[in-house]
Amino acid sequence: MHFVFVSYNYSADCSSPEAWMDRIKIYVGSLVCLSKNHLVTRVEQINYEGHYSQDGIRYYFTNFPKKTYFPRRLNRFVKHLNPDIVVVSGLHYPLQVIQLRLTLGKKARIMAQNHAEKPFTGVKKYFQKLADRCIDAYLFASRDMGVEWVKKGNLASADKIHEVMEVSSTFLPMDKAQALGHTHAKGSPVFLWVGRLDANKDPLTVVRAFLRFTCVHPEARLYMIYHTEQLLTGVKDLLARFDPNKTVTLIGKILHTNLQSWYSSADVILSGSYYEGSGTAVCEAMSCGCMPVVTDIPSFRMITDNGTCGLLYKPGDEEGLLSILKKIPYMDIAEKQKLAIEYFKSNLSFEAISKKIQDIAESL
Repeated sequence: MHFVFVSYNYSADCSSPEAWMDRIKIYVGSLVCLSKNHLVTRVEQINYEGHYSQDGIRYYFTNFPKKTYFPRRLNRFVKHLNPDIVVVSGLHYPLQVIQLRLTLGKKARIMAQNHAEKPFTGVKKYFQKLADRCIDAYLFASRDMGVEWVKKGNLASADKIHEVMEVSSTFLPMDKAQALGHTHAKGSPVFLWVGRLDANKDPLTVVRAFLRFTCVHPEARLYMIYHTEQLLTGVKDLLARFDPNKTVTLIGKILHTNLQSWYSSADVILSGSYYEGSGTAVCEAMSCGCMPVVTDIPSFRMITDNGTCGLLYKPGDEEGLLSILKKIPYMDIAEKQKLAIEYFKSNLSFEAISKKIQDIAESL
């Protein structure tokens, strides 16, 4: 089969294929696996024009009109590639997808992959309902996330919804001593936070619960890595008032490649998110053997196998998180870490994602 992956989004800030390859590496690994048995093409819209091949994938960087509701040239180009399956990135382009279906005709199948978008309302919801008739399959990181679109009336039924992880990890577990040699992390256990310091990620609830936990287990340590700082002042205030023993260390922003050492140094990855389209940091942490302690939201239920390889708590529930944290010193963390790696390989890895996409395509 010939798979063509296309996005209607234009990334003006990227002007070279090499930079683009680096940006999409957490997405494209599954396509590399898919290309071992199928022809795979990506049509990209960045500030560059030309074609490029890498790891068995053909890339076409087009110079068509950007950010248009009527992408005639782009849709005709996709048809020219003679695809069997077209995978559209994102669910917020219903008008463009309707036109794509009219351009392609009935032979090619269209999949649409959710990238954390939430259902439209108003007039745009009407167009999503129309586009639903043109789409053969939906890929959501969690089936429950897709069902929510059905409940809100944007999709007609759940029959076309498939559970496929959006991203994966390029990391492998490092030797722990080697990893600690890079990070110098200390603690028993070592907890790690990786994410934005914003209201959705809710670092304040996580930090408050952790500081209360260290009153009972002062040997525990939490390291926080973040690249936005909306709630940094609030976090620092909590630490100034309630962390005299310096159990929480604010690392801040680091290179993505250095995360492998941190994931391999940590015993537990923490998250307080209210909503996630998939959960990149948690996925990467699990690939390196971290036990996830995360919120009980659809994407995290999927990513932890409903808590089998981790622990779940209600978003915003400081008492619930504290109760879970108090259990961890008495748990077999190594067993949970083993389950995390096994589940990652079987469901969240590039190979697993590729197999799911192939199976869905063959069923259409």
